[in-house]
Amino acid sequence: MPAEHTERAWLPPRWFIRLAWQVHRGLYGITGGRFGLRPPLRDRYGTMRLTTTGRHSGEDRSVILGYFEDGPNLVTMAMNGWADPEPAWWLNLQAHPEATVDLPNRRMTVRGWAADGNERDRLWIRWREIDTKLDAYAARRSRETAVVVLEPSPGDQDDAFD
Repeated sequence: MPAEHTERAWLPPRWFIRLAWQVHRGLYGITGGRFGLRPPLRDRYGTMRLTTTGRHSGEDRSVILGYFEDGPNLVTMAMNGWADPEPAWWLNLQAHPEATVDLPNRRMTVRGWAADGNERDRLWIRWREIDTKLDAYAARRSRETAVVVLEPSPGDQDDAFD
């Protein structure tokens, strides 16, 4: 969905955003996953850990992302901190749509794709309810930001964490 206005929201410098990501991932790793993930609330997105397969290396690549729930599906955005390039995790997911998601209390296998048409519009509106500056942030990018749907794989048994 195109931005309704051309206002550009303020963001901290890119080095600060990258440092925050590194600290977040580091705390998640040091605490064995006890810190860094949270469930979504009506007015706040949750955080999950997505592990994709590297499109060139074939190795596991993990990133912590914001998400909300849409029925059984999880919804996130391929926004790379609102920088213009596509995030590596999204390029990896396009090449290998099967991935693993760690949520605060469980792990599941998912299949990812970009929402389009009416589905994209509906999910964008939901994101806008959570983040009122969404359109202003999206205006910082020269390309449309993909709204990514992560659907639990058929027969996936949620692996509960102890």
